[in-house]
Amino acid sequence: MKIIAFGGSNSRHSINKKLATYAAGLFENAAVEVLDLNDYAMPLFSVDLEKEIGQHELAKAFLDKLEQADILVVSLAENNNNYSTAFKNIFDWSSRINKEVFQQKPMLLLATSPGSRGGASVLEIGRNALPRYGAQIKGTFSLPAFNANFDLEQNKISNVELDKELKDIIKSSF
Repeated sequence: MKIIAFGGSNSRHSINKKLATYAAGLFENAAVEVLDLNDYAMPLFSVDLEKEIGQHELAKAFLDKLEQADILVVSLAENNNNYSTAFKNIFDWSSRINKEVFQQKPMLLLATSPGSRGGASVLEIGRNALPRYGAQIKGTFSLPAFNANFDLEQNKISNVELDKELKDIIKSSF
């Protein structure tokens, strides 16, 4: 089984990438590939630019990576109660090539933030919107107060109850 995981942020120190990496590692007998959105940096999408340059090669490469997955593990970063610009731009370019961006792949959808809501707003947006673009969301999980609940040295959730909750979601949904 192949898992493609990524955090919906272009931060070099993305807490969402850390959460996605940890969660992907909880699947048994899986080969995990973690994508970095910085490898898919494209100019800001516009229909005018698309007419000028056509379909962007990096959007095609991103879609090719998703096609290789048996399961997607995506942790959305929240910027002003919405997707990060980096994720939204890749999503916009990719959806112009294939409206089914997530290609009917089973998805574990996550979010985290330093705050007490743990990216709840963007998680709700993703839960409602991404299925219209081919995401088969099998489970969702929000990690509140990332800095208090995730051990950066051990790269894992340190809060026992929250860690169990994530593991239970994976066990029961996949």
